[in-house]
Amino acid sequence: MPGDTLPVHVNRESLHALEVPDAFETDGSFDVGVVNHGGSVHVHIHLDDDLSEIATVEAGNHFVDSESRRTVHVSVDGAGEATGTLKIASAYGAETRYVTVQITEPEETERTVEVDESLSQPQPRQSDAGSDGAATGALAASPQLVVLALGVVALGVATALALLVDEVVVVAGALAVLVGVLVAVYIALAGE
Repeated sequence: MPGDTLPVHVNRESLHALEVPDAFETDGSFDVGVVNHGGSVHVHIHLDDDLSEIATVEAGNHFVDSESRRTVHVSVDGAGEATGTLKIASAYGAETRYVTVQITEPEETERTVEVDESLSQPQPRQSDAGSDGAATGALAASPQLVVLALGVVALGVATALALLVDEVVVVAGALAVLVGVLVAVYIALAGE
C-alpha cells in the first residue's frame, strides 16, 4: 500500500537496541519511521543490491535526537517486483538488524468517471459582455466591414509599392488589387 511505514524502535529496551519486524511488504514507496526512546543516536539505513535496483533511500545516515521521531523516505521508482534486505544499524554498527522487504506490483484498480447526461446536450452560447463586446458584436453581425477594411489595407500597400518602385509590373499589380477590392465590395453589398 502506498504510504506504508516500516516501524523502527531505538533504545527502548537498552542502549542502542533496535526493534524491527522480520519482514515488511509494500507495493510502492514507503517510509521508515524511527522512534528513539532514549539518548541521541545515529541510525544507518541501507538497501541491498536487489532492492536498490528499483528503490532508493533519501540518505543513509540519520541523526535522531533523544525521545524523538524521524521519518526516512524510501522511493520506489522502478517497475516490477523485488525482494531484498533492508539493513538498519544504530550507533555506527553497535546494533544491526535486517528486515526482509518485499515490493509487489500494485493492484490495478479500474478507474471510471461518471458523466452526467446533461453534458451531452449543447450549451447555449452566451454573448460576451464587456468593454469590447459591442465591437465584437458589430464585426460578427457585419463581416463585410472586415473584408472592406482588409481591402483598403491591401490597396494602400499596393499603391505605396507602385509609387516607390515605379515599374509597369507593380502598377499593373496595384490595379489588379484595386479591381479585386471593388469586386469584393460589390459582392458584399449585393449579398445584403
